[in-house]
Amino acid sequence: MKQSRGELISYISQLPPSVEIIRAMDEISDTVCSVVDSAELCRNTHPDMEFVEEANKASMRIYEYLHFLNTNHTLYNAVKKTEEEGLPGTEEAQRAAHTLRIEFEKGGIHLCAEKLDRVNQLNIEIAQLGREFSENIISNPGFVDIFPASLIPKHMQHLLEPIYRTVSGTRKVPLVSSDAAKGKGFRITTDPGTLSSILKWVSDDEVRRKSYISGNSVPLANLGVLDKLIAARHELAQIMGYKSYAEFAVHPNMASSPEVVMSFLLDMNKIVRHKADEEFKMIRDFKRKMCNERCGDLEAWDEAYFTGMMKSSSYNLDSSVVASYFPLPQCIEGLKVLVESLFGATFHKIPLEPGESWHPDVLKMSLHHPEEGDLGYLYLDLYSRVGKYPGCAHFAIKGGRRLSETKYQLPVVALVCNFSASPGSSIATLNHWEVETLFHEFGHALHSLLSRTDYQHFSGTRMVLDLAETPAHLFEYYAWDYRVLQTFARHYLTGDVIPEKLVESMNGAKSMFAATDLQRQIFYSLIDQILFRESASAIRDTVSIVANLKRQYTSWKHVEGTHWHTRFNHLIAYGAGYYSYLYAKCFAATIWQEVCLEDPLSLATGSALRNKFLRHGGAKDPSLLLKDFVGDHILRSRDGGVVPNISSLCKEMNLS
Repeated sequence: MKQSRGELISYISQLPPSVEIIRAMDEISDTVCSVVDSAELCRNTHPDMEFVEEANKASMRIYEYLHFLNTNHTLYNAVKKTEEEGLPGTEEAQRAAHTLRIEFEKGGIHLCAEKLDRVNQLNIEIAQLGREFSENIISNPGFVDIFPASLIPKHMQHLLEPIYRTVSGTRKVPLVSSDAAKGKGFRITTDPGTLSSILKWVSDDEVRRKSYISGNSVPLANLGVLDKLIAARHELAQIMGYKSYAEFAVHPNMASSPEVVMSFLLDMNKIVRHKADEEFKMIRDFKRKMCNERCGDLEAWDEAYFTGMMKSSSYNLDSSVVASYFPLPQCIEGLKVLVESLFGATFHKIPLEPGESWHPDVLKMSLHHPEEGDLGYLYLDLYSRVGKYPGCAHFAIKGGRRLSETKYQLPVVALVCNFSASPGSSIATLNHWEVETLFHEFGHALHSLLSRTDYQHFSGTRMVLDLAETPAHLFEYYAWDYRVLQTFARHYLTGDVIPEKLVESMNGAKSMFAATDLQRQIFYSLIDQILFRESASAIRDTVSIVANLKRQYTSWKHVEGTHWHTRFNHLIAYGAGYYSYLYAKCFAATIWQEVCLEDPLSLATGSALRNKFLRHGGAKDPSLLLKDFVGDHILRSRDGGVVPNISSLCKEMNLS
């Protein structure tokens, strides 16, 4: 029977060190996480601002309560004593005791009162700076006015705001329709999505240049916010007994130290550099040929445009033709095919209770197994709308946990995306990168739905950061394999199955500049490590640091006057942890080649994925989990930490 949180705390204080303490702590955590996670989903998706405001208030109240819990010495001492005395025969409970104790101490509970107060102040300041950084990105995307309108491709014009030039200045409404054509232009709002489209599709070099500089020179205010964030995180780490915030953040992970992370990143950079340089020269030579120039430089705003042209011409690819095979309803069928083929489970649409849904577009599905019954619940909120979370994300709403010998609390997750129908069409067709993103987020959702941990604290993606992204990266491979795509990718008008030759061309195009893409991810990871390895006084100028890293570790030059990193939100969410994406990329490459590639849709493959990997969530030591799943060779020990074996990724990318 459920008890109130106050009763549970009182109950825990009277217990001897035991598994029951860990169970009761997990029940408190379950209630708190349910509120935090539901409020986070509501904040990001609900169309009614009143609900959003209430979710914000609920988040603030629950964070105040979290502060009370995290500084509660009764709970801390109970957990600490339980860990010290040990829980024989209960590996997951022992791991939970250790993890809970570490998390208490990350909040500074073991410090003297003065230091604890300062840690609390810093944590509040860090959270506020993170919110400010994100809000600045949304509120100040930058813009550039382009004249004449003919410089913008027709298929993009509906995305932009028309403007009209007159003697007295720029207007948003034409004075006289007959004169409008002469003075018509477009205002390009240079948010990341629009900027990406401009850089890929606009042939005019000057439009691309202006747009690139505009989008990468905002928000200026975030330079100051980032300086304050670096200072606050550094002070926090030093109070906690670490040399740097990077050391504080990486210590609990598989890597265990910034030195291990840096050695991994520099090794990766060394391996990829030659091929990335070759790709750079290919793009530069192509640009010179297209522009009839002998020695034209290759600029940052040229990359997307010319690589897109090179992929299209080399493989006769048309992105609109590719998209026509991926209507959203068929992509959902593809997700259903995956779970049925791999796990013998099916998704069933179930009715929503009154007040349960936040929008008419939302669907609720149960994941059902014929022998095991329902495995969990998935909400789908896939269509774009004003005010909604701008990207694609997996939101955990409730973690799975064992309630008794016969009862299990089923996990609940939401998959939130922003797909939209093309103008004049009622059906959303996805670009292939959107399909890949959908499969990536579905990998996270499956991790949550299929994990069967005793404690919700370890449910699904609740594990060390540098392993948590691996299932999502693994499921990206499914979006590129013809054996998978032929089961669901059908033309939205004719119903024809996607041609195998087209998929071969898509894969060929993907591999053309893979080294450049990998080099970029290494560069991002280096920025994230370097900025949080030093104190604010040592950093001084983040613009110069980022510019120097780009010159040193990529084939591309820095564009003076830009500061791209001021809208790199991962500095907030991942602080010193962005390298995790590269760890996941390496682990996923090995798992795909050694477990999935031979027969990606077989029950045997699914059984290995589920029983040796996904079901364990964070309940098992991550190194042991990977070794038991694939073999000892999947990772390597280095200076007290762990790095992935990169040979599978190198083989995939033809890197020596």
